Amino acid sequence: MKLLIFVTEDAQADSTVDALVEQGLRVTRLATTGGFLRRGNTTLLVGIEDNQVERTIGLVKKSAPGALALSMDLERYERL
Repeated sequence: MKLLIFVTEDAQADSTVDALVEQGLRVTRLATTGGFLRRGNTTLLVGIEDNQVERTIGLVKKSAPGALALSMDLERYERL
């Protein structure tokens, strides 16, 4: 399992979430602020299987060019 973290500009967030959800992915959206000018960002958290990483990153590249992407291994993931 992987946890992908994407940091996008606010203006790109809606289309990015829509693209991910259309592909059946679950997304958690967080309003965040950062950077030199303290502009609003949106951070997206997506838990996926290892074999979905490249496809998911490709979707975000299309809808939010320039987004920051982080990938973390998850030892355990369960829906409660």
